[in-house]
Amino acid sequence: MEAHVPHVSSEENEDPGAAPYGNFINYYSFNPPENRLGLIPEALLENLGFGSDRSERVLMLDVGCNSGDLSVALYKHLLHEEDASGRDSPKRELHLLGFDLDRDLILRAQNSNPFPQNIQFIPLDITDAQESRAALESYLGRFVCPRFHLCTCFAVTMWVHLNHGDAAFRSLLSRLASLSEFLLLEAQPWKCYRSAARRLRKLGRSDFEHFKALEIRGDMAAHAREHLEKQCSMELVQSFGNTTWDRSLLLFRRRQ
Repeated sequence: MEAHVPHVSSEENEDPGAAPYGNFINYYSFNPPENRLGLIPEALLENLGFGSDRSERVLMLDVGCNSGDLSVALYKHLLHEEDASGRDSPKRELHLLGFDLDRDLILRAQNSNPFPQNIQFIPLDITDAQESRAALESYLGRFVCPRFHLCTCFAVTMWVHLNHGDAAFRSLLSRLASLSEFLLLEAQPWKCYRSAARRLRKLGRSDFEHFKALEIRGDMAAHAREHLEKQCSMELVQSFGNTTWDRSLLLFRRRQ
């Protein structure tokens, strides 16, 4: 399932201004998976009504997966570790698809993937509606499933917003809602936007094309929630609190 994705290379510099699409090559060295996993219950799938039957198939999507470290860690976390290793009770059938627009990061994810039968990584740009729709619908079609049971989107919204504008921010949220039964969202706060723009300027690069023209500003988590609830037929189920970077983890579900 190969998608046409413009080649975006990872940046060696860890400075957020040095990777204008958020594609940091060493991202998990300064924001390790534990920063989020500590807030996410191991029994999340069971709490959402998935996986109580060990034979049940559960599909997950990780949007903007970088090098896959968090994707793999979350997979193991939700299978309670011993299940993922196969040492204890029979594994729940959990399948995870992770994608990122950076082919170099995806190659790293593919090469280090410890569960290739259940985890797949592909290069994909979520802002390319036609390509992303075809690739994701193809994956879902393999399982004869209309949507992912759980979609995770950690620290992606700002980069789409800065590089593509207000309409793309709303479109991203709408697209995520259409793809998922439950959505676990981490939206970067506005202070991160200012920092990213400032650091980009310090490097002597052009400012983000849409930054000064953005009308959606301020409490970004609240803006995301408002759009998901008013425009996407989703509702907030729970807030898992804030990460060490002061970003809220919000869980939404599709309204029946």
